[in-house]
Amino acid sequence: MNPLEQQFELLKIYWIDAVLIRLPDGSHLVSVPNVQLPNGWTKGVTEIKFIAPVGYPLSRPDCFWADHDLRLANGGMPQNTGPNAIPHSPGNYLWFSWHLATWNPNSDNLLTYLNVIKRRLHDPR
Repeated sequence: MNPLEQQFELLKIYWIDAVLIRLPDGSHLVSVPNVQLPNGWTKGVTEIKFIAPVGYPLSRPDCFWADHDLRLANGGMPQNTGPNAIPHSPGNYLWFSWHLATWNPNSDNLLTYLNVIKRRLHDPR
């Protein structure tokens, strides 16, 4: 099992319905359904998707996507978002331009990145 597969198995302990899909360019799409959202959003749950790039874990994940219709409770668009397709994937999603400040490939993993995403979603703005 390679490092990505090992880390995905760890992620599945916490998110049993998570899915890992190999994309044509060699990267992998991680999909995590039913991520709970706090008050401040138009929905109570969303599906999160992000890409484990070629070279992962040395290459860190960057940005993520949520349901295309996710909005702030007031109907506005969240900061640093826009409608955007996921590379090599069908469908429309809400893209979050959200970047890691630090990434250590020796200690950070898919679960670490999902927790970064959850922290972003915990602060509706």
